[in-house]
Amino acid sequence: MRKGASVTKLEAGRLTDCKERGQWVELCFMARATQEGLLVSRPFGETARYDVGVEYEGRHLRVQVKSTLYRRRGESYSLNVMGPKRQPYGAGEIDFLAVYLIPPEQWYIVPHEKLTTRWGPMCTFHVTPGSKRQKWAEYREAWHLLRGERRSAVHGG
Repeated sequence: MRKGASVTKLEAGRLTDCKERGQWVELCFMARATQEGLLVSRPFGETARYDVGVEYEGRHLRVQVKSTLYRRRGESYSLNVMGPKRQPYGAGEIDFLAVYLIPPEQWYIVPHEKLTTRWGPMCTFHVTPGSKRQKWAEYREAWHLLRGERRSAVHGG
């Protein structure tokens, strides 16, 4: 798989349910993270609140991986960012949320602390790729954050 490559929208449409798509996107994340120079691991079973562990130079992080095909109002995407039983991810449970927008094939790597609003934990994640007022633009393809780096010319910034 080339850097940034994934499956097409047609191939993603062959996934039969949300659980199958969730497993597929976790594999896509792990492949891409490896290409980005990160070591990846997966917790045994389904008891952890995170999907994938990443390590870079001794720094360990917990990543929750989500994806969506759901478009609302044209080019805007939306997805639930709650955990099991619709509980928000608390501080200390995850370090980052990795969101994959399937049709445009874009990753958003968002620090957990950015998932809180003035009203409390965020329930849904809304993003409009390419919008001039896009709130999450700085986190698009922000793999450098998982390496603990600032955006640089070397990594596309």
